[in-house]
Amino acid sequence: MSRFARWTATVAAAVLVAGCSGGSSGGSGDEGKGRSDRPSASPTATSAALPASLTAQKLAWGGCKATGDSPAPNADWRCATLKVPLDWAKPDGETIGLALIRAKATGDDRIGSLLFNFGGPGGSGVSMMPYYAATVSKLRQRYDLVSWDPRGVGASEGIRCRGDREIQSAEAVDATPDTPAEEQAYFQDATDFGKGCEKAAGKLMAHVSTTDTARDMDLMRQVLGDTKMHYFGISYGTELGGVYAHLFPRNVGRLILDAVVDPSADAVGHAENQARGFQRALDDYLKSTGQDPKQGSRKIVNLLDRIDAKPLPTSSGRKLTQTLAVTGIVLPLYSEASWPTLTSALKAAEQGDGSKLLSLADNYNERDSAGHYGTTTHAQRVISCLDDKQRPTLTETKKLLPEFEKISPVFGDFLGWDTAGWCHDWPVPGQYDTPEVSAPGAAPILLVGNTGDPATPYEGARRMADELGKGVGVELTWKGEGHGAYGNGSDCVDSTVNAYLVDGTVPEDGKVCS
Repeated sequence: MSRFARWTATVAAAVLVAGCSGGSSGGSGDEGKGRSDRPSASPTATSAALPASLTAQKLAWGGCKATGDSPAPNADWRCATLKVPLDWAKPDGETIGLALIRAKATGDDRIGSLLFNFGGPGGSGVSMMPYYAATVSKLRQRYDLVSWDPRGVGASEGIRCRGDREIQSAEAVDATPDTPAEEQAYFQDATDFGKGCEKAAGKLMAHVSTTDTARDMDLMRQVLGDTKMHYFGISYGTELGGVYAHLFPRNVGRLILDAVVDPSADAVGHAENQARGFQRALDDYLKSTGQDPKQGSRKIVNLLDRIDAKPLPTSSGRKLTQTLAVTGIVLPLYSEASWPTLTSALKAAEQGDGSKLLSLADNYNERDSAGHYGTTTHAQRVISCLDDKQRPTLTETKKLLPEFEKISPVFGDFLGWDTAGWCHDWPVPGQYDTPEVSAPGAAPILLVGNTGDPATPYEGARRMADELGKGVGVELTWKGEGHGAYGNGSDCVDSTVNAYLVDGTVPEDGKVCS
């Protein structure tokens, strides 16, 4: 079983790079919910407690290797390994290695390092950073561009919970079960996946939380030689940035958070937000094709019902199931440039050929032509289930389904069921209901919300601003489409972000780019 709607920017970036065209999951927005048990610490005390073996380590920058399907980047890019504690409660104890990548600033007036997290959770910064460099070429004049694979991801002790054959076999599991037998298969698959993760990760399983990674970031800042943290977080990377700001408010330099996750939402609330966001994006897509959104959505629902009863044949010999079809519809909604691809895939499916939707689903699921799958969703699940305390039962989920279907006739059922299956029978308990991101005393943090964002609806930017605190969160809105705003075609957004990061110019809170 694979969550088809993650908070990731890496998927959207992959769509654009290829020209193809998740996490935590909903609540009421109660700012105090679940925070009494959250880990927190004084930044000064945390830094002072670290041994010199960590803070004084010298990074051995060398040539980068190929990662997955990505070839090794050119000589501008250098890679190294940062040593961090396995358990931040025991900084003198066992360590693990984090894979870093860096391209040095091209100009003479260098500001420092600019760290990037591209989302997920579970996305590889080491493989994505070279692809994203052209988008942020103006920033490289003043900053070293730096990214990394967070703990449990890619080259940083990456976790693979099951093999390729098991993943393909699991694609036959119905993610919206209609019978007791399908329900049993759905939850058994979730249990099996968790056991596979536990076997693969071992003791790392309990130490890949967002809080762990935020602490890794501050050590990274120190070892890189930066007095302040300058950071560009996208999608899930915005939650990570908010948690960092809470833990280390006095170390905040210039933080840009694009495609902002709603920090006030719990697991169910995030699923509701994504149902709302993807339905909103689908409605916009349908309008662009001249269709009435309600009628167009009903047509898609009818198609999915037919596929549920009888999966479609494809040119590969594999069958397009209902779950794979929904995944294929989701992918092109991450980028407006991919909407024509969605039109073509839906037309083919209506004519009985599931090949194009299956190809889109395979792209989303990181499946290559040889049948090998990537592990982004593995790391995503391990991280988000360690973060999220909420574990809806089958009974609770069934009570939620009517509201999910009301929010989105196309995606609601899938995201509703996902709240029960994603962390079902998980081997380790979750840490909090919602993350703590309050950061009193921090420098202004720029938050960018896109009104057409499917995965992180734009309302999240305002809620992040409110929770960061007065004078800290500064909201910038773009009336656009797709996941994220920077580099997606708005000169207004790009120039505002560049002025903030390069010149330290903070825009007026509430500025709108249309």
